[in-house]
Amino acid sequence: MTTAEPAPRQTARGQEADTGQEFDLAGLLAERGGERYDLHGRYVNHQLPRMLHTIGFDKVYERAEGAHFWDADGNDHLDMLAGFGVMGLGRHHPVVRKALHDVLDAGLADLTRFDCPPLPGLLAEKLLSHSPHLDRVFFGNSGTEAVETALKFARYATGRRRVLYCDHAFHGLTTGSLSVNGEDGFREGFAPLLPDTAIPLGDLDALARELKKGDVAALIVEPIQGKGVHEAPPGYLRAAQELLHRHKALLIADEVQTGLGRTGDFYAYQHEDGVEPDLVCVAKSLSGGYVPVSATLGKDWIFKKVYSSMDRVLVHSASFGANAQAMAAGLAVLHAMENEQIVAHARAIGERLKSGLQALTERYELLSEVRGRGLMIGIEFGRPKSLKLRSRWAMLQAARKGLFAQMVVVPLLQRHRILTQVSGDHLEVIKLIPPLVVDEADVDRFLEAFTAVMDDAHEGGLMWDFGKTLVKQAVAAR
Repeated sequence: MTTAEPAPRQTARGQEADTGQEFDLAGLLAERGGERYDLHGRYVNHQLPRMLHTIGFDKVYERAEGAHFWDADGNDHLDMLAGFGVMGLGRHHPVVRKALHDVLDAGLADLTRFDCPPLPGLLAEKLLSHSPHLDRVFFGNSGTEAVETALKFARYATGRRRVLYCDHAFHGLTTGSLSVNGEDGFREGFAPLLPDTAIPLGDLDALARELKKGDVAALIVEPIQGKGVHEAPPGYLRAAQELLHRHKALLIADEVQTGLGRTGDFYAYQHEDGVEPDLVCVAKSLSGGYVPVSATLGKDWIFKKVYSSMDRVLVHSASFGANAQAMAAGLAVLHAMENEQIVAHARAIGERLKSGLQALTERYELLSEVRGRGLMIGIEFGRPKSLKLRSRWAMLQAARKGLFAQMVVVPLLQRHRILTQVSGDHLEVIKLIPPLVVDEADVDRFLEAFTAVMDDAHEGGLMWDFGKTLVKQAVAAR
């Protein structure tokens, strides 16, 4: 008896291909997936698995959908982190999935570099429709790349070299964006950086003093800072814009995290009337969680100055920028946002979450403040009044500031299967940036879990036992 041979695989052009054993992704994951933490420790960032093991975050997640993912035991987890804001539409949104299948099946002649494919123009047109005072778009691959583009364009267009940024700002980790990063912990050991200057967020006098020196190209600012979730004071962005333009400098709005509906408007700068940045950086949610994509939007005169002749047509470019998959993902994201009224939903559901948390500030003395807009919310903890809690708080603060917030994050995951994040190093702030598709049931689930954790903190339960473990680790790390 003979065994039938498998039919030869067909290539894209219909020709038979004999490539030997085919690549089997599912088989590879089934065979080696259990080695995930060992592989990271051996070949990637060796501190990541160490940190995850220490705080009990070393989970194995098998699948995800929307604002939820499931572990190897089938337990449902609520995502209040959204991959640091990347998963704006949640995981595996059907509209984005279909668009990516469609663009792959189309077999487009992508990245030839010597044609003008339609998808980048269509995505640029759609993005600019939400910022009618802007005219052109440069596509890159990440938020830090969008910021690097804005820094280069601002310097070239103004002929000046110094860019102002705000204390505690975060704009990325490549060298240019690191130069306007307001957190010393990220900058340490990477000098020399560009000669840029930090000023306090909201301080117009400081801005005016720097502008008088005559060498400032731009001010880059997050309308709501990701670190600590601090919003620019009312009227600051417009007044800063007027000052900058008076001194022939530019306003750059970093909307990498705050843009695309996160704060209840399409862009966070739109919460203040009359603000029209010269350059706007977006990324994260534009990807749909699949293909890295970023965009730097700007005024026509800036782009025309940078690309001033045919000799300069490639003076700024990105190898994978504007690829078909990224453009299709971006178009699908914007289509879904419009059809599903994501911006209005984020505003309404964010208010439900924020008001529910603010109502707890009177109940818990460890809960200092709840702030933010839309679905970008900061929960800050502070020194309690009662002697018993104050002594415990002091113990944590003496070891390392930020440990109490970490004490809250851990039981939210371990006991309630809710993933959150501390808003920054040495901060007693938890930042909530869930997928914009979270619903009322998700909000109520978080509020119930957070209340249970705060009850435990005020009653002196298991949280404080874990706090002692964190203190020992913090002291040992010194």
